[in-house]
Amino acid sequence: MTTNEASITRNASIAIVGAGVGGLVTALQLHANGFRNIQLFEAASKVTSLGVGINVQPHAVLVLRNLGLLDALKSTGVETQELNYYDQYGNPIISEPRGLFAGYKVPQFSIHRGHLQMLLLEAVKERLGSQSVLLNHSLHSYEQMTNDDAEKVRLRFVQKKTQEPAAVHQFEADLVVAADGINSTVRRILYPEEGPAHFSGRLLWRGCLEREPYLTGASMIWSGHANQKFIAYPIAPVSTEGNKEKTLINWIAELRVRDENDPDTTPPEKPDWTISVPKEKFSKAFEKWTFGFLNVPELIEKTEKVYEFPMCDRNPVERWSFGHLTLLGDAAHPMYPIGSNGASQAILDSASLTRYLLKCMKLSDISGALQHYQNERLPATSRIVNANRGNGPDHVMQIAHERAPNGFKHINNIIPQEELESIGSVYKNIAGFEVEKVNAMAEQSEGTADGLGLRSPRAWTAKNVDEVVPNGVATNGPADAKHVTTPIGINGSIVADP
Repeated sequence: MTTNEASITRNASIAIVGAGVGGLVTALQLHANGFRNIQLFEAASKVTSLGVGINVQPHAVLVLRNLGLLDALKSTGVETQELNYYDQYGNPIISEPRGLFAGYKVPQFSIHRGHLQMLLLEAVKERLGSQSVLLNHSLHSYEQMTNDDAEKVRLRFVQKKTQEPAAVHQFEADLVVAADGINSTVRRILYPEEGPAHFSGRLLWRGCLEREPYLTGASMIWSGHANQKFIAYPIAPVSTEGNKEKTLINWIAELRVRDENDPDTTPPEKPDWTISVPKEKFSKAFEKWTFGFLNVPELIEKTEKVYEFPMCDRNPVERWSFGHLTLLGDAAHPMYPIGSNGASQAILDSASLTRYLLKCMKLSDISGALQHYQNERLPATSRIVNANRGNGPDHVMQIAHERAPNGFKHINNIIPQEELESIGSVYKNIAGFEVEKVNAMAEQSEGTADGLGLRSPRAWTAKNVDEVVPNGVATNGPADAKHVTTPIGINGSIVADP
């Protein structure tokens, strides 16, 4: 082992491609556990509070809690109390308590994706410095280099719109974490034959509207069946205006637009998925969905801007980790937004990656750490991807629809209570957020930097950390460097989770 290799894990130069939820939490995790030479590269020229609602499950909230972000989450999002399933007529199927109300020691949060991203970005800038995030740096290509001294990965960046060289055109890192989303550039290089994302045949229309709270004020509702759904939940704390209470409601209307037996899984083509669309494209299908507590047609009509997204995922791959480079979050395991799990799994990825980097620190074995991370997280997330394609937690609505397509008086007349309860418990087991398991981790990790027993931000002092080696920009690599370089176009956008 050479001198350079021996010091590589303590002062490793770490490049994170993508400043979404997964990339930002990874930066915070690594920093909280003593890594100080971290640089994030974001393709967008400006980070704004865009997007719609997502949910962060308790096992992922645990990670954020231990990073000192729980109070910020409470002031920004909603501590979800319950998840209620209904048929298309508003008949109740089952109600599940969530978060603290289900016995977890940490909440589940419903939150605006953009607000969560800004919260994390501010934390990164505060703890790592504003220079740690470089905007308008779209990854163009990379090469893994090996010489007698050490292994490095050289990244090349361009400006997203012009494809001209970015301010930092080349950057060498000991470790690269690709958290660049469902249309990941790195994944496209690793798997050039993979092609476009896998389209489910269903389109999502999403919007947000301020209105009075419904049910508990922190209730998430799912209604419909496999080919048509409507989902709604609040994503901001209740505020008072005059004598009226208001909250921000996130809603999703879902319709199947392509037959489920159609072999074509190519997503519909559209120049820009961030442009609002006419509500008439889908609103007629929901014109009779008027429930006692929520008027769906009115909610759609009063929403100013509605955005359309294809529901997509990708087939699980055999490998995420290659040398000193690995995939994380949607770049590794894009999944259908069923079960409110996408962002949560990215957060769990960051905890696992950090844990194995620390475990392998004495051996200075980055590639070994990445393999351990892959071995733990790839099978777990692949199970969720496949579950979301089949019998996800909302499958109970389809069962009710098949047994009583014209509605029912009481759900137990068509589905026994034991069957109802088993559906949700099976998915919780697959997704890894059983109450007992999460609570055990919560107790073990109190005061640490994640849910898996890592160090807390306060545990690190100057004595713990070697002298910081500043990030550098490489212009020339070794003459015998082995490399893979492929020109890549602009990244696409990510569909938010319900």
